[in-house]
Amino acid sequence: MPQVSVEVDPSLRSLLPRRDRGDRVVRDAAPTETVAHLLQVLGVPLTEVGAASVDGRRIGRQALRTTHIGHSSTLDVEARGRPQPNSGRFLLDVHLGTLARRMRLLGIDAAYEPDGDDSSLATRSATEQRELLTRDRGLLFRRTVRDGALIRSDDVDAQLDDVLSRFAPRLAPWTRCLRCGALLEEVSATEVATELEPGTRRTYRSFSRCTGCGRVYWRGAHSRRLEELVRRATS
Repeated sequence: MPQVSVEVDPSLRSLLPRRDRGDRVVRDAAPTETVAHLLQVLGVPLTEVGAASVDGRRIGRQALRTTHIGHSSTLDVEARGRPQPNSGRFLLDVHLGTLARRMRLLGIDAAYEPDGDDSSLATRSATEQRELLTRDRGLLFRRTVRDGALIRSDDVDAQLDDVLSRFAPRLAPWTRCLRCGALLEEVSATEVATELEPGTRRTYRSFSRCTGCGRVYWRGAHSRRLEELVRRATS
């Protein structure tokens, strides 16, 4: 079988099998194999790839699935550019619950589906036009996935930094429910008085209610920690 010499951007090399993380890896490739298929065999989801060059001929990421290796001898793969075009709407898998809450704190439309299997997540990302964020690279190999990103860190601060850098979403802190992600609306203290503890009624005057699940919010003592998260993200 013909062989092709593949070089991927240094930022993508950690996705390759350990034995293939040098400057170039030589792999068997049938002439009818697409660039996309070869990359996925190597463990690189297309969500992480920008353009590629086949024997010096550059192709955009839209052509990765339709361009065949042919009898080419070299394939050079670029990482995805930043900020990445996106809908401003995201879907997060079971591994990213804390990240979902932090994104909602910043006003980002972040749906979270902890019980969703791979098929339902891929389908929802397509039907609702949401970028799929996941720690599971196998999920990103599904053809039905609209677009998204592999979240590589297991540290939530690094995860949020990566999302903000990669997608540059519009931020609107304190406008979404941390529990369900729906928008908040201001309500008077009188409207929510029966749902509050006496101490809360005496101490606070500004309240919001979730338009989805009905949860009531106010800036309590715990908000100082959240305010620091918002400050860090917006800076």
